[in-house]
Amino acid sequence: MPFYENVFIARQDVTTAQVEALTEVFAGIITAQGGNVTKREYWGLKSLSYRVRKNRKGHYTLLNIDAPAGAVIEMERQMRLHEDVLRQLTVKVEELEEGPSAMMQSKGGRDRDDRGDRGDRGPRGDRDRGPREDRGPRGDRGGDRDDRFRSARAPRPEASSEGATE
Repeated sequence: MPFYENVFIARQDVTTAQVEALTEVFAGIITAQGGNVTKREYWGLKSLSYRVRKNRKGHYTLLNIDAPAGAVIEMERQMRLHEDVLRQLTVKVEELEEGPSAMMQSKGGRDRDDRGDRGDRGPRGDRDRGPREDRGPRGDRGGDRDDRFRSARAPRPEASSEGATE
């Protein structure tokens, strides 16, 4: 039988227990038609990239399926009819993944503190290179700040008198 991976997103206002019950219903559809759900992963409540049916978050669930195409088509049809399912995607794969999926590995994987040394950065996060030669003690680049802005706003008197005729 072919292998499939299915991910569906349930509404944000359903409970985790209701999402598990939905997963059982959809797995029951597969097993009733001669298939097998080899893995079920609840990924949690995550933010959506954009609003879907007035929802900003959704409960994500992954199903690894070993079933005939007819069973998967029926499960997708039931998902489209169910009001708690916002989106679903089924992909045919060559083989099913063993172990946790990439989403579950990122949850239990390295923390942000495990990144190690970031080099010669100081306590503020910048590199301690000392003052730059082109900047003064206050960090400006020298010269009068008003002069720089004045030259950008108004033409210089020398430039305006070149083309003028008297």
